[in-house]
Amino acid sequence: MLHSPDRPFHTARKAVLAVVAVVLTVFTSSCTPTPDASPSAGSSPSAVGIPAPAASESDPWRPAAHLTASQNWINDPNGLVYENGTYHAFYQHNPHGNFWGDMSWGHSTSTDLVHWTQRPVAMEGSASEEIFSGAIVPDTGNASGLGTADNPPLVALYTSSYGDGGALPKGSQAQSVAYSLDHGTSWTKYKGNPVLSLRPASNNFRDPKITWYEPGKYWVMTTVVADAQVVKLFKSTDLLHWNFLSDFTGVGAQGGLWEVPELLQMDVDGGNGLKKWVMILSINPGGIAGGSGMQYFVGEFDGTRFTAEHAAKPGNPLTDSQWLDHGADFYAANTIASAPGGKPVLLGWMGNWDYAQSVPSTPWRGSMAIPRQLSLVATGDRFELHSTIAPAAEGALTDAKSSEVHGKNLTVTDSTDSLGTDFGSRTQLIDAEMDVAASAEAGIVLRASADGKAGLRISYNRATQTLKVDRSAAGTSNFSPKFSPYHQASVPTKDGKVRLRILLDSSSVEVFTQDGSVVISDTFFPQWGNTGAAASSTGGTTSFKFSSTRQRP
Repeated sequence: MLHSPDRPFHTARKAVLAVVAVVLTVFTSSCTPTPDASPSAGSSPSAVGIPAPAASESDPWRPAAHLTASQNWINDPNGLVYENGTYHAFYQHNPHGNFWGDMSWGHSTSTDLVHWTQRPVAMEGSASEEIFSGAIVPDTGNASGLGTADNPPLVALYTSSYGDGGALPKGSQAQSVAYSLDHGTSWTKYKGNPVLSLRPASNNFRDPKITWYEPGKYWVMTTVVADAQVVKLFKSTDLLHWNFLSDFTGVGAQGGLWEVPELLQMDVDGGNGLKKWVMILSINPGGIAGGSGMQYFVGEFDGTRFTAEHAAKPGNPLTDSQWLDHGADFYAANTIASAPGGKPVLLGWMGNWDYAQSVPSTPWRGSMAIPRQLSLVATGDRFELHSTIAPAAEGALTDAKSSEVHGKNLTVTDSTDSLGTDFGSRTQLIDAEMDVAASAEAGIVLRASADGKAGLRISYNRATQTLKVDRSAAGTSNFSPKFSPYHQASVPTKDGKVRLRILLDSSSVEVFTQDGSVVISDTFFPQWGNTGAAASSTGGTTSFKFSSTRQRP
């Protein structure tokens, strides 16, 4: 959770919140697991959810296949959990404006990771305590004592960012607890908050994420001291009392703040039972595509210390580090607790702090990327994380009851050929195969203008073996000088072919190589009427095979 430039808390509420701050301060002195008697402000168990609005000419960039709020700002996903057949996504949210500030936990739910319903604000910030990033643990054994054996709680660990009248000095950050006994509808803050702080207090101690460590029968919390590029690990048996384990630092890219860490154990695909530990970590600035980015490390965890293997050294070229995404707009991702399927499912914010507060969407700003399933693959002397669209999301995108499939095969020689109206949808899932053995460069243009001058270009250069997403002529871009024009990654051909899976939405594109080894995720802001699509080839002939799945009109 980036600590952005200070903004005054919503002025119309200051007088009321001053009284609330005094009440909250009284509760912070308790060290017992006795809960607060009242649920968090902003919660409403009987409130009706808000289905996601559709894109329109007046709201042309509203996503159809990605989570966003009906209005106002969102950023980091928080408290991701699957429970009773429902995916819950909580997230950083400003209930009062279309900019970063008044940080609270927004809440949306889904049964398929594509179609989301916005719920009432789960935990609303106040003048004394803003609610920064965190995680949710299904405390099925009621180890915290905050529920009962028959009704165990969902326990949220989150960062309290304190203002005037807070439990710690103004500007301090510490980790706190809230819990829900009604499946995430309402939340009650724990009387003993904060449950974990540093001495002296830190202004950059944040972003708790929880992992169960089976050999020791305890939970492990990863947090950061963001400006020191340190991940701090703690352990607990009750989610309320935490003991320090170790620090993880001194490796990888360090050109900015370290944020939103997560430690998880994964099976190695085809590894005959081999398991490795993975640390995923956001960095801002200093990402591979400029500004925000996500790196990861693979290694071992002995219950106390995580040790990365074959990790890049600080100061090395960014290409030496391992990156979850090579685009500009994938940040603060973490996994969904208890998600079905056996492999981690990751949800990230589709934004970049270089320009996120300036993008031209209204009355909303910010969305999530499509949820991804992670796999760990052995490649040479390193293990790599590969990403594919999560099975539940893929199922929703390709459901035969609600979608239609269009295919097209063509051969293009030194020209650009239209793909026709079947590939002109604002939201579609495209599978593309390009045989580039006899061409220098080949690609696809999406959301193109009628004259062909504007469009999003996805291309592959055979000589450099480089996959490129170029948004320089894709639409509105004058809102920020840091809105970088293109992003690229090294992708070798297989049998002279490049296979891609492309998820296009109203204002975003996610390009996956078919083996999942590379993803490039970018936002862009096209003109409403630009719906053309074309295939191009230069320096020779390219054979294309395309398939587009889109929702029926």
